[in-house]
Amino acid sequence: MRILLARHGETPWNAEGRYQGQEDIALSPVGEAQANALGARLRDVSITRAVASPLSRARRTAELALGSERASLLQFDPGLMEIAHGTWEGLLASEIRERDGDRLRAWRDTPHEVLMPGGESIVHVLDRAWPAFARACEGLRADDTLLVVAHDAVNRVLLCKVLGIPLSKLWTFRQAPTTLNLLEGDSVDTLDVVRLNDCSHHTALFGEAVHRAL
Repeated sequence: MRILLARHGETPWNAEGRYQGQEDIALSPVGEAQANALGARLRDVSITRAVASPLSRARRTAELALGSERASLLQFDPGLMEIAHGTWEGLLASEIRERDGDRLRAWRDTPHEVLMPGGESIVHVLDRAWPAFARACEGLRADDTLLVVAHDAVNRVLLCKVLGIPLSKLWTFRQAPTTLNLLEGDSVDTLDVVRLNDCSHHTALFGEAVHRAL
């Protein structure tokens, strides 16, 4: 089976560098264009099933990626929602640095040890996102393709699990807006990462697809 694991497109808060978490922020015009570019790239790809986070930025990205002809494929799973940043949500990194600097430094240095104030840890995210991912994969056959549209932290913890690397390595790869990760395998427990952070549908090889807050 093949899994296309995508991130949602850019939002105004992404562009500003605000922490979104589970605040339901819609795509910006740039994000809509990115999602449309993803849709153009996937137009001729046979997709068997599609599952997304119910947050509007992921839902809209999935809708544009699928196009109207495949809209009926789309389902939603709250287990794929972004990490709950708690009281950080809506704040710029500079504001968090002033109010909660020690935790912000730990989030960058030892993310697996951090509990968001009034929110979740990445361990919590993995504990709900991996079962949601496994549910999405249930019953897929060898030649089936699943599209999953989720979020930065969700994608990162899922990829750490597939790659067999500790959550402390969360920041050692990137997840750009509407990026594609291609996973292949016989089951959810035997997946290989074939492509990682592929955003060539909107960013040149040596370009920087910016996302400024997680």
